[in-house]
Amino acid sequence: MGRTDVMAWVESPLQLLGAAEWAETHGKTVGVAGRLTPQMSETAEELLARGARFGVLEPYVGIPWAMLARHGHWLIGDGFSGHFRLAATVLGPRRLSFLDDGAGALAYAATLAGERPYERPHQREGRLHRLLGPLAHERVARRAVAGQVEIFTAFDLGDARVAALEERGYRISRHRFAGIRRTPPRTSTGAVRETLGARIILGSARPTDGRMPLSEYREWIGRVADRGPAVYVPHRRASTAQRAAVAAVPGIRIVEPALPIEVLLAGTTRALALFTLPSSTTTTLPPILAGSGSRLHVGPADVGPCLAAPATIGRDR
Repeated sequence: MGRTDVMAWVESPLQLLGAAEWAETHGKTVGVAGRLTPQMSETAEELLARGARFGVLEPYVGIPWAMLARHGHWLIGDGFSGHFRLAATVLGPRRLSFLDDGAGALAYAATLAGERPYERPHQREGRLHRLLGPLAHERVARRAVAGQVEIFTAFDLGDARVAALEERGYRISRHRFAGIRRTPPRTSTGAVRETLGARIILGSARPTDGRMPLSEYREWIGRVADRGPAVYVPHRRASTAQRAAVAAVPGIRIVEPALPIEVLLAGTTRALALFTLPSSTTTTLPPILAGSGSRLHVGPADVGPCLAAPATIGRDR
């Protein structure tokens, strides 16, 4: 292993999916250091069964120093991570590719474009994080000037931001989940997908994170259920209280798959009505469901028609 070998350092299922798409797009085998968080093992198994070009998969806690030191090209799931800041400052990777970390990808791109400080949005960072931020940013920026930094994303970063990034040397690579879409799911995954039905509410962690009162969240779920029975898929970080509040809503059936919704629904040809609060799913699901005739209702105001007969994927106006 050496300067051209590639590894992915990921902390969530969506980041792991991004690593699989990167490997498929670039035709390279990628070793994976995966943090042991909910759904990670199941997602890795599903992606491998669907042909993901993963090499060695190593679980880790903290910083996977040995694996990072053996590879010259890092695929990074969370550029704001304090662990990444420290590792980048100490080891100085030769090449970097940044994967999507949900909507955080937009904030990170804005940071690299010089629009905002190198700090995680909506959080008060500790002294060490604040110290390492400028150091890591300088490391990344220097590699970008050398043409060695890529942003691999499903998000539309906007023309002005892309221009600012490219002026600084960053390469922008857009993808639409082509790899996962063209491969069939495992039999067990297909069976779970069928249990979801045609009306699916995608859970949010907003109440758990203190960004939305639980009472308002429950009201949104209730308005969707008033239009017809629906399956509710909890967010993997949802609290016990949030799950209990949703379970008490008439017409709601809770299904807890062990896979992120993007992996679970990829390749489906069934027309679905999906309900979500504003989140990264408004970017990830349209390409995942392209051609299925599904419709994505972005709440809390949009709860859809009384009879679910979705026609096209896209946000209702």
